[in-house]
Amino acid sequence: MEELTLDLDIPQQLEDGAEPAAEGSAPKVTALKEGQVVDYISGAAIKETEKEKVRQRIARALVHEHGIDPGDMERDFAVTVSEEGAKRKRSKKADIAIFESGTPHTTANLRRVVICKQEPKRGKNVVKLREPDQARKDLEELQELMGNEDRLQCADGMWTDGVDFFFLKKVADDFGADFEDRSDWEVADGTLGSRTVASHQRLRQADPEMLKIAFRRCHNYIHGNEGMPKDAAFWQFLYLLFAKMYDERVSHGSVHGRFRTGLKEMFDENGRAAISKRVKGLFEDVKTEYKDVFKPTDEITLSDRALAFIVSELAPYDLIGTDVDAKGIAYQELVGTNLRGDRGQYFTPRGAVNLMVEMLDPKEDETVLDPTCGTGGFLQATLKHLHHTWKKEAGTLGFPDTEEERERYGDKLKEFADEHLFGSDFDPFLVRATTMAIMTLAQTTGNVFHMDSLAFPQGHLSGVEAAKKRIPLDKPTVDVLLTNPPFGADIPVSDESVLGSFRNGIARSWGRNKETGAVEASATSMPSSMAPEQLFIQRAIEWVKPGGRIGIVLPNGILSNPGPTDEAIRRYILRNCWVLASVELPVETFVVDANVNILTTLLFLKRKTRQEIQNHDLGTEKAYPVFMAVAEKVGFDRRGNDLYKRESNGEIVVETEVVMERLRIRGKEVTRPLTRSKKVIDNDLPVIAEKYREFRAKYPVPGMDPRTAGSAGTGAGA
Repeated sequence: MEELTLDLDIPQQLEDGAEPAAEGSAPKVTALKEGQVVDYISGAAIKETEKEKVRQRIARALVHEHGIDPGDMERDFAVTVSEEGAKRKRSKKADIAIFESGTPHTTANLRRVVICKQEPKRGKNVVKLREPDQARKDLEELQELMGNEDRLQCADGMWTDGVDFFFLKKVADDFGADFEDRSDWEVADGTLGSRTVASHQRLRQADPEMLKIAFRRCHNYIHGNEGMPKDAAFWQFLYLLFAKMYDERVSHGSVHGRFRTGLKEMFDENGRAAISKRVKGLFEDVKTEYKDVFKPTDEITLSDRALAFIVSELAPYDLIGTDVDAKGIAYQELVGTNLRGDRGQYFTPRGAVNLMVEMLDPKEDETVLDPTCGTGGFLQATLKHLHHTWKKEAGTLGFPDTEEERERYGDKLKEFADEHLFGSDFDPFLVRATTMAIMTLAQTTGNVFHMDSLAFPQGHLSGVEAAKKRIPLDKPTVDVLLTNPPFGADIPVSDESVLGSFRNGIARSWGRNKETGAVEASATSMPSSMAPEQLFIQRAIEWVKPGGRIGIVLPNGILSNPGPTDEAIRRYILRNCWVLASVELPVETFVVDANVNILTTLLFLKRKTRQEIQNHDLGTEKAYPVFMAVAEKVGFDRRGNDLYKRESNGEIVVETEVVMERLRIRGKEVTRPLTRSKKVIDNDLPVIAEKYREFRAKYPVPGMDPRTAGSAGTGAGA
């Protein structure tokens, strides 16, 4: 394949008078071949093997989470080791060597070593995590590398394959050296930031990839070692995640909170019992604080060993201060593998969710509702969209948040979630999952109601009364409604107490006039049931105020079938709404995420005012352009495998990406570019979002602007 030649001589940008990082820490690459990546440590172009992916992930985490200068690291550093039981010596390499800050890279200055292995291949089952005593052979390799008398100052070692992480502490005395199992690394001299409680320093912000791994490890440990089914393991993990974030809030991020583990507690039976007692007491306080989310009967049922493992994984992180995107990605991946499709619901793929939010572009003073929120994908995407919008306005998109920005944006997200973000679902498990997701991103439980949105404002479920006050149906306050309603003929709505409120609109018996062929409602009969997606169209329109915007996922049949009922629904939409856009999705979209072989369309609408409806009825409505697109690729195939763009000869297209990163090195903020080559995912959805922005720049949104117009009345009707 032809070499990709690029000019990436980007000068290092510094903040607050910071000095440049050590030589070699700022990558400068002029060319990358397919399968290459810029090494995070040296800045050189290297081959991206499976083992290298693990090494790059760890090196990045050491910089971002521990504050270690890349200039104090070296890859493939050779040390001399003695053959066991012989005088002969040989050379052995540390995959990552870390030296005393600012000193020459010599054996005498070696302080930490890392051994990296390629990640084990995953089958259908989770990879069961090992205990230290199960990995003794691997740890012997690490001990050999850390050495004895000749490397007394090399006190810390890590062995990892990207799934298992083992840490050793070398304790030396006059009689030799002993190696102790640890749950993590202590802070070394010359570094800032800590991921250890024992260091009594601040907690660390999580690197996105490492946080995702930590979440997965916790869940896999419960599922693999406690004998729990996946969904039960998921809820146990969420209980502990909520306890962790609550502990951060009440202890103000101090490492002296209750969600912590001492250096050796997790490897000692009495120590694990002490951890369990602290955290279970903490969870009782969580239940008291969030009594609307948790029941008195909710309890942590994990063994002391499992609980201690999870605490050791999560305790070092500053989850409140960690980037919104990192937490959202980690949480959503965990939810997706455990709740998606388990109860027959269709869970909207992340790409489609992001497209809908981008196209409707909710603002920070607008009220957003998802009446069938599931695990909260649309609500989470709205929070992330606002965060990105603020960063675009500040000119910092692509840069990690500073400490000041994290606090400021965090406060704004919390205020928005409290005042403007709403969701509801019929399934109480999903209501709790969404509530916890919002808490993870915005430090508040938000407004997620347990209710039947089609029966609303009637119904017996617990969220109805609160919803009537915050998101009334008779005087709508919703600006943006995003939803993927349940659909299908196998789950019809037949309860007359529900259907009755739709009789003035869609829930009628539709036929054709024998003389004119026009669609008309029967005067003598009513349908005994309707498909839920049909009713949700009317409910969505009723729930937004005039000028409000709607994004809804629908089966293609509603928009294309020639039958009288589907035609009547289309006429209802055209009478009550401006059609903003229609995006047809390929079948792969829901085959992977819901195991449903169905073609769907994303329909975008804007509710008309009473006057605009009258104009439509009188035939005086002016024609307007509608954006239409067909997505052929969504980034993965029918089996869920990544789908890559290819050259005409079949080779995968590779592009070079430069991401600016803000690091804290020796107490100062440093901005440096991270350069890497990556395969290009074949996904039409980001392109469609960009084309829609271009379309709207040329053709303004039709109808009145609710931001400038006064009250123009409501009145969606038959």
